[in-house]
Amino acid sequence: MDWKAVAVTLKLAGWTTVILSALGLPFAGWLADSRFRGKALFEALVALPLVLPPTVLGFYILAVTSPRGPLGRFVESLTGGHVAFSFGGILAASVLFNAPFAIRPFVAAFEGVDRRLVEASRSLGESRQMTFLRVTLPLGWAGVLAGVVLTFAHAVGEFGVVLMVGGSIPGVTRTLSISIYDDVQALDYASAGRSALVLVLVSFAVLAVMSALPRRAAAHQ
Repeated sequence: MDWKAVAVTLKLAGWTTVILSALGLPFAGWLADSRFRGKALFEALVALPLVLPPTVLGFYILAVTSPRGPLGRFVESLTGGHVAFSFGGILAASVLFNAPFAIRPFVAAFEGVDRRLVEASRSLGESRQMTFLRVTLPLGWAGVLAGVVLTFAHAVGEFGVVLMVGGSIPGVTRTLSISIYDDVQALDYASAGRSALVLVLVSFAVLAVMSALPRRAAAHQ
């Protein structure tokens, strides 16, 4: 087992989940509460990584973050470091690629909240922000938790985008999925099998949690 790859994978998945939770929850709340004409465009942009090949998204991220790209040059001028082939680079790629796996469940959860409760809160003088924190978010907890779990699990198994942007640098950008690929290339099937088993167990645990969430939510209603 490549424990360095396990550590990088958990670090990447953890930070991806934290960032998408912090940014995705208010954005999803805004999407769920908005009725403007351009809403469909924002929803399409969020869902784009679901249909876009990971290598295509990875290529564009690499083009922007490489030393010759605009973001890469800007970061290098400020810090002297590089975005591409660094942990920061694969984290940015992971956040972009996993955005729909967080935001779409969040939006679905918030849209499922009884609008009468939201309107009652606002009629009592609560602001949109406080209504979201005190009413919408607590009532949509099951969907929010599902999005958090799904985001973490998907980030754990991500391969294409991370490989394109970060390569396979041990202890820096080499995740468990990339470790499996490298082991297979080296004909080390035993090591690849152990790493693959870890991902299978994580995937099974995620499916079990997501199957239990609707029943738990119904029991609390």
